[in-house]
Amino acid sequence: MDYTLEVIGVPVSDIDRAKEFYESKCGFHVDIDAEVLPGVRIVQLTPPGSGCSIMLGDAIWETTPGPTPEPGSYHGLQLCVADIKQAHAELLARGLDVSEPVQYSEQDGATFMYFTDPDGNGWAIQEYRVRAKTPLRDAIVPST
Repeated sequence: MDYTLEVIGVPVSDIDRAKEFYESKCGFHVDIDAEVLPGVRIVQLTPPGSGCSIMLGDAIWETTPGPTPEPGSYHGLQLCVADIKQAHAELLARGLDVSEPVQYSEQDGATFMYFTDPDGNGWAIQEYRVRAKTPLRDAIVPST
């Protein structure tokens, strides 16, 4: 049976500010912005080309066990792109404060850039050039 990662809740202090940031600065598509129960609003956004979305709103924490994460407490959220230089230029043009790409080694998958949302949640963007032609699940060679 396949299990797909579809939605990740991101803790934010202001849903409207976060929605504006992810939509205008990051280019995420707004899939849902609705009051799902009286007084409970959900905003779901999807990065271009992604099968996984992020969700902003209090209701996501009410239905999961454990403590409610503090806004800005998530780090290591990661996006992947086929061309990091193109992505860097697009994000800068949108007004996102994103770091310069850093190449940690010459191998594919070893170049990253970073940004944070208005609450301080930390994101990395990783370049996988092979993704331009091959989905990642088909490009990874299992180790033996």
